[in-house]
Amino acid sequence: MNKGSADSSKLFDEIIKLKQEKNALILAHYYQQPEIQEVADMTGDSLQMAQFAAQSEADILIVAGVFFMAETAKILNPTRKVLLPDRDAGCSLADSCPPEAFQDFIQQHPGSPVVTYVNCSAEIKAMSDIVCTSSNAEKIIRSLPDNEPIIFAPDINLGKYLIRQTGRQLILWNGSCIVHENFSIDKILDLHRQHPNALFIAHPESQPHILKIASYIGSTKGMIDFVKRDPSTEFIVATEAGILHQMRKSAPHKTLIPAPAFEDNTCACSECPFMKMNTMEKLYRCLLYEDPEVHVAEPIRVKAHKALQRMLELSN
Repeated sequence: MNKGSADSSKLFDEIIKLKQEKNALILAHYYQQPEIQEVADMTGDSLQMAQFAAQSEADILIVAGVFFMAETAKILNPTRKVLLPDRDAGCSLADSCPPEAFQDFIQQHPGSPVVTYVNCSAEIKAMSDIVCTSSNAEKIIRSLPDNEPIIFAPDINLGKYLIRQTGRQLILWNGSCIVHENFSIDKILDLHRQHPNALFIAHPESQPHILKIASYIGSTKGMIDFVKRDPSTEFIVATEAGILHQMRKSAPHKTLIPAPAFEDNTCACSECPFMKMNTMEKLYRCLLYEDPEVHVAEPIRVKAHKALQRMLELSN
């Protein structure tokens, strides 16, 4: 075993020990580095993480993801300590929807219910009637009265997809994710010519012209489940490359090819720089020192909790 792997193994053992001593749980998103997914108590998408946080009895929740996910855990668990390995692990999609500008946007459409994608700040959730994830967005849109337009934010691509799926009138905020905006259709088509039997699957945050050529469109969990159950043996996968770790565990006999991004990079795939800010070392230090801790102001938390609770009730 080389020094790097020895250090990783030691960190893994120390994190496990600290979790037990402190009654702590680690919630990891599918886009985290494989070693973080392996040391976590659960790995999932945003809906699974929210549900797990709501049901947890741990004293400390460590969210191995990005800042809005840690905020969501705190909103649902106000009496528990919520930690984030790197406080600067943000989200391009959440950042694309500033609270003051979104408040003005809502005021321009009085009376319209507000549905927000979970990839947004606590302040945005507090302005919402209900929150959704990519797993349950279609169900939530269909649950609302069909006699008035619905404000949907912040992801415009997911919003356009929901319009096509539901036929509902959505007033869309113009936000997007740098990862899902970065896929190159020309490179994907070229890759498909090299692998003609591969199915192309995509996350609904991707641009419409990318989704148009997809054989399957779904959330991160939905994509993993599809690869596991579909009889095909090759898949081109258009979402953040961290998902491939759990896909390979779920379907080890299948060939998984990351969809290429515009920029040339070492893995020819699309990675979220914010998700990759978390490391095993930061995770260890976060748990050891119980810092950085995430807080949400109580007036904002109460309003955001109501919108999240509506989502969880509809998702059960």
